[in-house]
Amino acid sequence: MSRRLLVVRLDSMGDVLVSGPAIRAVAAAAGRLTLLTGPLGEGAGRLLPGVDEVLVWSCPWIMNPAPPALPADIGELVERLARLRLDEAVILTSFHQSPLPTALLLRLAGVPRIVASSEDYPGSLLDLRLPVARDGPEPERMLATVRAAGFALPPGDHGKLAIRLPPATVREQPHSPYLVVHPGVTAAARAYPAERWAETIRLLSEAGWPVLVTGSTSERELTADIVAAARAGLPAEGDRPALLDLAGTLDLAELAHLLAGACVVLAANTGPAHLAAAVGTPVVSLFAPVVPATRWAPYGVPVALLGDQDAACRDTRRTVCPVPGHPCLNGVEPAAVASAVEQLVRQQTATLTVTG
Repeated sequence: MSRRLLVVRLDSMGDVLVSGPAIRAVAAAAGRLTLLTGPLGEGAGRLLPGVDEVLVWSCPWIMNPAPPALPADIGELVERLARLRLDEAVILTSFHQSPLPTALLLRLAGVPRIVASSEDYPGSLLDLRLPVARDGPEPERMLATVRAAGFALPPGDHGKLAIRLPPATVREQPHSPYLVVHPGVTAAARAYPAERWAETIRLLSEAGWPVLVTGSTSERELTADIVAAARAGLPAEGDRPALLDLAGTLDLAELAHLLAGACVVLAANTGPAHLAAAVGTPVVSLFAPVVPATRWAPYGVPVALLGDQDAACRDTRRTVCPVPGHPCLNGVEPAAVASAVEQLVRQQTATLTVTG
């Protein structure tokens, strides 16, 4: 009998990407797998192997800023879920989120079996209350969760992040080798200062690297300022490597192709860092410790983790830095970032030489 299964992960791109191995495990037991996610996770969800259908809902207890909890919106979601005639649903959450409000909606939609990890008493909302996975990388935690529910990766699945790369054309892409810099973040507490990004890019350009700067449409002003400041300290256009600002010009598949062709991706703790990991590209991660790097650093690829992981903001989950001067990342010198890039490139070259 073909099983109709649902996986729920209602937050952002990075959260959906790191849930990919767990979703593949559930998909291995499904005749049809639906992913319920938020608008920030939709694009990533459509790229995940094993996902047949994506439903998008702006969840009032997950999104920030939160939309109002309107009876009409909730009723519409319940009706959409009921029409799927699901056999089972698995709710995946981060460690600070409760699955129980979502479980209530699934119960109202008539889902006969609902499983999730929960520290809180679930009453009749869950058919199987899974243990909360131990500390560790988020992909491993999510995979441990679904394993406890009886789902396993198919034979030969490496358990790393992965996406399906559809055909895509990236405009203005230089020939390899090149670097990608993604300076934008969704929370100010995770941001590497713009002036330090500019100096980093200048140093990398002086070292001969073509640099492609990426970002969302809303980050165009940020990237334009960074690229202009970097160019101000460089020779004229014809005497230096390419320095391109591609913010706002790429869809998610095009960005994934661009990241896949890069030697190294430089980013803070943000979704594109996980997208780089999903296409197998090493990452220099400017990582603010407001959330633990043990859980949220890019997974399954070589990573240079920069930033003071013992800073006073550690594990605060703050979106705005609580420490004057933002020392956890402001203390990272651009020269150290450039050096980390060169070290990762050397490691990759040595690995290719040995395996080749």
